[in-house]
Amino acid sequence: MLTTLYVVLAITAVFAGVPTPEETKRMMEHLSGAEHYKNEEHNNQFDHDAFLGEDQAKTFDQLPPEESKRRLGLIVDKIDADKDGYISMVELKDWIRYTQTRYILEDVERHWKQHNRTTIDDDQEVITWDSYRQEVYGFMDDMNPNEMSTEGVTYSNLRKRDRRRWAYADVDKNDALNRTEFAWFLHPEDHDSMRDVVVLETLEDIDVDKDGKLSLEEYIGDMYRPEDGESPGDEPDWVKQEREQFAGYRDTNKDGFMDVEEVRNWIVPPEFDHAEAEARHLVFEADTDADEKLTKDEILGKYDLFVGSQATDFGEALVRHDEF
Repeated sequence: MLTTLYVVLAITAVFAGVPTPEETKRMMEHLSGAEHYKNEEHNNQFDHDAFLGEDQAKTFDQLPPEESKRRLGLIVDKIDADKDGYISMVELKDWIRYTQTRYILEDVERHWKQHNRTTIDDDQEVITWDSYRQEVYGFMDDMNPNEMSTEGVTYSNLRKRDRRRWAYADVDKNDALNRTEFAWFLHPEDHDSMRDVVVLETLEDIDVDKDGKLSLEEYIGDMYRPEDGESPGDEPDWVKQEREQFAGYRDTNKDGFMDVEEVRNWIVPPEFDHAEAEARHLVFEADTDADEKLTKDEILGKYDLFVGSQATDFGEALVRHDEF
Protein backbone atom coordinates (compact mmCIF):
# COMPACT_ATOMS: atom_id res chain seq x y z
CA MET A 1 0.00 0.00 0.00
CA LEU A 2 1.42 3.34 -0.99
CA THR A 3 1.39 6.31 1.30
CA THR A 4 -1.96 8.01 1.33
CA LEU A 5 -2.02 11.44 -0.12
CA TYR A 6 -2.10 14.09 2.54
CA VAL A 7 -4.11 16.76 0.77
CA VAL A 8 -3.29 20.29 1.90
CA LEU A 9 -4.15 22.99 -0.57
CA ALA A 10 -2.48 26.34 -1.22
CA ILE A 11 -3.74 29.42 0.57
CA THR A 12 -2.49 33.00 0.74
CA ALA A 13 -0.51 34.80 3.39
CA VAL A 14 -3.17 37.47 3.82
CA PHE A 15 -5.05 35.18 6.18
CA ALA A 16 -3.48 35.28 9.63
CA GLY A 17 -2.78 32.11 11.53
CA VAL A 18 -2.35 29.78 8.54
CA PRO A 19 0.75 28.86 6.50
CA THR A 20 1.98 30.97 3.63
CA PRO A 21 1.64 29.64 0.07
CA GLU A 22 5.21 28.40 0.14
CA GLU A 23 4.67 26.59 3.44
CA THR A 24 1.48 24.97 2.21
CA LYS A 25 3.14 23.91 -1.04
CA ARG A 26 5.81 22.17 0.99
CA MET A 27 3.32 20.30 3.16
CA MET A 28 1.53 19.09 0.07
CA GLU A 29 4.61 18.05 -1.84
CA HIS A 30 6.25 16.23 1.06
CA LEU A 31 3.39 13.84 1.50
CA SER A 32 2.18 13.46 -2.04
CA GLY A 33 5.41 13.33 -3.99
CA ALA A 34 3.93 15.47 -6.74
CA GLU A 35 4.20 19.05 -7.90
CA HIS A 36 1.37 21.29 -6.72
CA TYR A 37 3.15 24.25 -8.24
CA LYS A 38 5.13 24.50 -11.44
CA ASN A 39 7.38 27.46 -12.08
CA GLU A 40 5.73 29.26 -9.15
CA GLU A 41 2.29 29.01 -10.78
CA HIS A 42 -0.56 27.11 -9.15
CA ASN A 43 -1.03 23.84 -11.01
CA ASN A 44 -4.80 23.31 -11.02
CA GLN A 45 -4.45 19.92 -12.69
CA PHE A 46 -2.32 18.70 -9.81
CA ASP A 47 -5.22 18.34 -7.38
CA HIS A 48 -7.36 16.74 -10.04
CA ASP A 49 -4.82 14.15 -11.21
CA ALA A 50 -3.32 13.42 -7.79
CA PHE A 51 -6.58 12.51 -6.16
CA LEU A 52 -8.46 10.90 -9.03
CA GLY A 53 -5.63 9.04 -10.67
CA GLU A 54 -4.94 9.34 -14.36
CA ASP A 55 -7.79 7.12 -15.55
CA GLN A 56 -10.54 9.05 -13.78
CA ALA A 57 -8.89 12.35 -14.63
CA LYS A 58 -8.95 11.42 -18.30
CA THR A 59 -12.64 10.55 -18.01
CA PHE A 60 -13.35 13.99 -16.61
CA ASP A 61 -11.20 15.68 -19.22
CA GLN A 62 -13.33 14.09 -21.93
CA LEU A 63 -16.43 15.93 -20.78
CA PRO A 64 -17.33 18.88 -23.02
CA PRO A 65 -16.58 22.16 -21.19
CA GLU A 66 -20.18 23.31 -21.26
CA GLU A 67 -21.40 20.03 -19.74
CA SER A 68 -18.71 20.23 -17.07
CA LYS A 69 -19.73 23.77 -16.21
CA ARG A 70 -23.38 22.76 -16.09
CA ARG A 71 -22.57 20.02 -13.60
CA LEU A 72 -20.39 22.37 -11.57
CA GLY A 73 -23.33 24.76 -11.41
CA LEU A 74 -25.52 21.99 -9.96
CA ILE A 75 -22.92 21.35 -7.30
CA VAL A 76 -22.86 25.06 -6.45
CA ASP A 77 -26.61 24.87 -5.84
CA LYS A 78 -26.01 22.04 -3.37
CA ILE A 79 -23.28 23.95 -1.53
CA ASP A 80 -25.62 26.93 -1.08
CA ALA A 81 -27.32 25.42 1.98
CA ASP A 82 -29.43 28.48 2.88
CA LYS A 83 -30.37 29.11 -0.77
CA ASP A 84 -29.53 32.81 -0.63
CA GLY A 85 -27.62 32.75 -3.93
CA TYR A 86 -24.22 33.07 -2.28
CA ILE A 87 -21.62 30.57 -1.12
CA SER A 88 -20.29 31.66 2.25
CA MET A 89 -16.94 30.60 3.71
CA VAL A 90 -18.79 28.36 6.18
CA GLU A 91 -20.86 26.68 3.45
CA LEU A 92 -17.78 26.05 1.34
CA LYS A 93 -15.83 24.72 4.31
CA ASP A 94 -18.71 22.39 5.27
CA TRP A 95 -18.95 21.08 1.73
CA ILE A 96 -15.21 20.42 1.54
CA ARG A 97 -15.37 18.49 4.80
CA TYR A 98 -18.32 16.51 3.44
CA THR A 99 -16.50 15.56 0.25
CA GLN A 100 -13.36 14.64 2.16
CA THR A 101 -15.30 12.46 4.60
CA ARG A 102 -17.22 10.80 1.77
CA TYR A 103 -14.03 9.91 -0.05
CA ILE A 104 -12.39 8.46 3.05
CA LEU A 105 -15.45 6.38 3.95
CA GLU A 106 -15.70 5.01 0.42
CA ASP A 107 -11.99 4.34 0.22
CA VAL A 108 -11.98 2.49 3.55
CA GLU A 109 -15.06 0.50 2.51
CA ARG A 110 -13.43 -0.53 -0.76
CA HIS A 111 -10.20 -1.66 0.89
CA TRP A 112 -12.00 -3.31 3.80
CA LYS A 113 -13.90 -5.54 1.38
CA GLN A 114 -10.74 -6.41 -0.54
CA HIS A 115 -8.95 -7.99 2.42
CA ASN A 116 -9.66 -11.20 4.28
CA ARG A 117 -11.44 -10.50 7.56
CA THR A 118 -11.62 -12.58 10.73
CA THR A 119 -14.32 -12.45 13.40
CA ILE A 120 -12.96 -12.34 16.95
CA ASP A 121 -14.61 -13.23 20.27
CA ASP A 122 -16.77 -10.12 20.55
CA ASP A 123 -18.09 -10.72 17.02
CA GLN A 124 -16.01 -7.84 15.75
CA GLU A 125 -14.44 -8.19 12.32
CA VAL A 126 -10.72 -7.53 12.04
CA ILE A 127 -7.94 -7.83 9.49
CA THR A 128 -4.83 -9.49 10.91
CA TRP A 129 -1.35 -8.35 9.97
CA ASP A 130 -0.43 -11.82 8.73
CA SER A 131 -3.43 -11.81 6.41
CA TYR A 132 -2.73 -8.29 5.15
CA ARG A 133 0.97 -9.02 4.65
CA GLN A 134 0.22 -12.19 2.73
CA GLU A 135 -2.30 -10.48 0.45
CA VAL A 136 -0.17 -7.41 -0.26
CA TYR A 137 3.40 -8.68 0.03
CA GLY A 138 3.08 -12.46 -0.16
CA PHE A 139 4.80 -12.50 -3.56
CA MET A 140 8.00 -11.51 -1.75
CA ASP A 141 8.20 -14.79 0.19
CA ASP A 142 10.10 -16.47 -2.62
CA MET A 143 12.57 -13.62 -3.03
CA ASN A 144 16.16 -14.11 -1.90
CA PRO A 145 16.98 -11.14 0.35
CA ASN A 146 20.57 -11.22 -0.87
CA GLU A 147 19.57 -11.10 -4.53
CA MET A 148 16.77 -8.56 -4.47
CA SER A 149 16.38 -6.21 -7.41
CA THR A 150 15.85 -2.51 -6.93
CA GLU A 151 12.12 -3.16 -7.20
CA GLY A 152 12.35 -5.83 -4.54
CA VAL A 153 14.15 -3.49 -2.17
CA THR A 154 11.45 -0.89 -2.75
CA TYR A 155 8.71 -3.37 -1.85
CA SER A 156 10.68 -4.46 1.20
CA ASN A 157 10.87 -0.87 2.40
CA LEU A 158 7.15 -0.39 1.77
CA ARG A 159 6.39 -3.49 3.79
CA LYS A 160 8.48 -2.19 6.69
CA ARG A 161 6.69 1.14 6.50
CA ASP A 162 3.30 -0.53 6.47
CA ARG A 163 4.29 -2.70 9.43
CA ARG A 164 5.20 0.35 11.48
CA ARG A 165 2.07 2.22 10.47
CA TRP A 166 0.03 -0.86 11.35
CA ALA A 167 1.54 -0.85 14.84
CA TYR A 168 0.60 2.80 15.32
CA ALA A 169 -2.99 2.14 14.26
CA ASP A 170 -3.30 -1.03 16.38
CA VAL A 171 -4.58 0.63 19.54
CA ASP A 172 -5.44 -2.57 21.43
CA LYS A 173 -2.15 -4.22 20.35
CA ASN A 174 -3.67 -7.48 19.14
CA ASP A 175 -1.86 -7.26 15.78
CA ALA A 176 -5.22 -6.98 14.03
CA LEU A 177 -7.12 -3.89 12.95
CA ASN A 178 -10.83 -3.34 13.35
CA ARG A 179 -12.60 -1.12 10.88
CA THR A 180 -11.81 2.10 12.77
CA GLU A 181 -8.16 1.21 13.20
CA PHE A 182 -7.94 0.17 9.55
CA ALA A 183 -9.22 3.61 8.56
CA TRP A 184 -6.43 5.15 10.61
CA PHE A 185 -3.95 2.89 8.87
CA LEU A 186 -5.18 3.91 5.42
CA HIS A 187 -5.56 7.61 6.24
CA PRO A 188 -3.13 8.48 9.05
CA GLU A 189 -3.16 12.13 8.10
CA ASP A 190 -6.73 12.48 9.37
CA HIS A 191 -6.13 11.26 12.92
CA ASP A 192 -4.16 13.03 15.65
CA SER A 193 -2.92 9.74 17.10
CA MET A 194 -1.23 8.96 13.79
CA ARG A 195 0.61 12.25 13.36
CA ASP A 196 3.89 10.77 14.63
CA VAL A 197 4.05 8.18 11.88
CA VAL A 198 3.10 10.74 9.24
CA VAL A 199 6.01 12.91 10.38
CA LEU A 200 8.39 9.95 10.35
CA GLU A 201 7.32 8.90 6.84
CA THR A 202 7.74 12.45 5.59
CA LEU A 203 11.18 12.78 7.14
CA GLU A 204 12.28 9.49 5.60
CA ASP A 205 11.09 10.56 2.16
CA ILE A 206 13.11 13.78 2.22
CA ASP A 207 16.15 12.62 4.18
CA VAL A 208 18.39 11.68 1.26
CA ASP A 209 21.47 10.69 3.28
CA LYS A 210 19.33 8.84 5.88
CA ASP A 211 20.93 10.49 8.90
CA GLY A 212 17.57 11.13 10.58
CA LYS A 213 17.51 14.87 10.02
CA LEU A 214 17.10 17.36 7.20
CA SER A 215 19.87 19.58 5.91
CA LEU A 216 19.23 22.82 4.07
CA GLU A 217 20.10 21.05 0.80
CA GLU A 218 17.54 18.31 1.46
CA TYR A 219 14.92 20.84 2.52
CA ILE A 220 15.35 22.90 -0.65
CA GLY A 221 15.88 19.86 -2.87
CA ASP A 222 12.49 18.46 -1.91
CA MET A 223 10.63 21.56 -3.04
CA TYR A 224 12.74 22.87 -5.90
CA ARG A 225 14.85 21.27 -8.59
CA PRO A 226 16.67 23.63 -10.98
CA GLU A 227 16.28 23.17 -14.70
CA ASP A 228 19.23 21.96 -16.75
CA GLY A 229 21.73 24.76 -17.17
CA GLU A 230 20.12 26.90 -14.48
CA SER A 231 22.57 28.61 -12.14
CA PRO A 232 22.02 29.22 -8.40
CA GLY A 233 21.45 32.89 -9.14
CA ASP A 234 18.41 31.95 -11.23
CA GLU A 235 16.47 30.56 -8.27
CA PRO A 236 12.97 32.02 -7.90
CA ASP A 237 12.49 34.50 -5.09
CA TRP A 238 10.31 32.09 -3.12
CA VAL A 239 13.16 29.56 -3.02
CA LYS A 240 15.48 32.22 -1.64
CA GLN A 241 12.84 33.03 0.94
CA GLU A 242 12.63 29.36 1.89
CA ARG A 243 16.37 29.32 2.53
CA GLU A 244 15.84 32.22 4.90
CA GLN A 245 12.86 30.42 6.48
CA PHE A 246 15.03 27.37 7.14
CA ALA A 247 17.70 29.38 8.94
CA GLY A 248 15.37 31.80 10.69
CA TYR A 249 12.37 29.67 11.67
CA ARG A 250 12.61 25.98 10.73
CA ASP A 251 15.93 25.20 12.38
CA THR A 252 14.87 26.38 15.82
CA ASN A 253 17.91 25.07 17.70
CA LYS A 254 20.27 26.52 15.08
CA ASP A 255 22.30 23.36 14.54
CA GLY A 256 22.01 23.52 10.76
CA PHE A 257 19.45 20.72 10.52
CA MET A 258 15.77 20.02 11.11
CA ASP A 259 15.18 17.18 13.55
CA VAL A 260 11.94 15.23 13.99
CA GLU A 261 10.27 17.85 16.19
CA GLU A 262 11.25 20.66 13.86
CA VAL A 263 9.84 18.70 10.91
CA ARG A 264 6.64 18.14 12.89
CA ASN A 265 6.23 21.86 13.53
CA TRP A 266 6.77 22.46 9.83
CA ILE A 267 4.39 19.96 8.22
CA VAL A 268 1.79 19.55 10.98
CA PRO A 269 1.26 23.07 12.33
CA PRO A 270 -0.96 23.15 15.42
CA GLU A 271 -4.65 23.82 14.83
CA PHE A 272 -4.29 23.76 11.04
CA ASP A 273 -7.73 23.20 9.48
CA HIS A 274 -7.37 21.79 5.97
CA ALA A 275 -10.98 22.45 4.98
CA GLU A 276 -10.82 26.04 6.13
CA ALA A 277 -7.49 26.56 4.37
CA GLU A 278 -8.93 25.27 1.10
CA ALA A 279 -12.10 27.33 1.50
CA ARG A 280 -10.07 30.48 2.10
CA HIS A 281 -7.88 29.69 -0.89
CA LEU A 282 -10.88 29.27 -3.19
CA VAL A 283 -12.67 32.37 -1.93
CA PHE A 284 -9.53 34.48 -2.24
CA GLU A 285 -8.95 33.31 -5.82
CA ALA A 286 -12.56 33.61 -7.05
CA ASP A 287 -14.06 36.49 -5.03
CA THR A 288 -13.86 39.21 -7.68
CA ASP A 289 -15.87 41.78 -5.70
CA ALA A 290 -14.06 41.05 -2.41
CA ASP A 291 -17.25 40.54 -0.39
CA GLU A 292 -15.89 37.30 1.14
CA LYS A 293 -18.57 35.13 -0.46
CA LEU A 294 -19.02 33.63 -3.89
CA THR A 295 -21.75 33.74 -6.49
CA LYS A 296 -22.30 31.01 -9.04
CA ASP A 297 -20.91 33.33 -11.73
CA GLU A 298 -17.72 33.89 -9.73
CA ILE A 299 -17.26 30.14 -9.30
CA LEU A 300 -17.92 29.37 -12.96
CA GLY A 301 -15.55 32.19 -13.85
CA LYS A 302 -12.83 30.23 -12.05
CA TYR A 303 -13.96 26.91 -13.48
CA ASP A 304 -10.46 25.44 -13.83
CA LEU A 305 -9.67 26.21 -10.20
CA PHE A 306 -12.79 24.56 -8.83
CA VAL A 307 -12.72 21.36 -10.86
CA GLY A 308 -9.25 20.78 -9.49
CA SER A 309 -10.21 21.37 -5.87
CA GLN A 310 -11.61 19.37 -3.01
CA ALA A 311 -14.87 21.31 -3.32
CA THR A 312 -15.76 19.02 -6.24
CA ASP A 313 -14.03 16.00 -4.70
CA PHE A 314 -11.14 16.86 -7.03
CA GLY A 315 -13.37 16.61 -10.07
CA GLU A 316 -14.88 13.26 -9.13
CA ALA A 317 -18.26 14.82 -8.31
CA LEU A 318 -18.46 16.07 -11.88
CA VAL A 319 -18.36 12.57 -13.33
CA ARG A 320 -20.60 10.80 -10.82
CA HIS A 321 -23.92 9.92 -12.36
CA ASP A 322 -25.68 9.95 -8.99
CA GLU A 323 -24.89 13.62 -8.48
CA PHE A 324 -27.15 14.66 -11.34
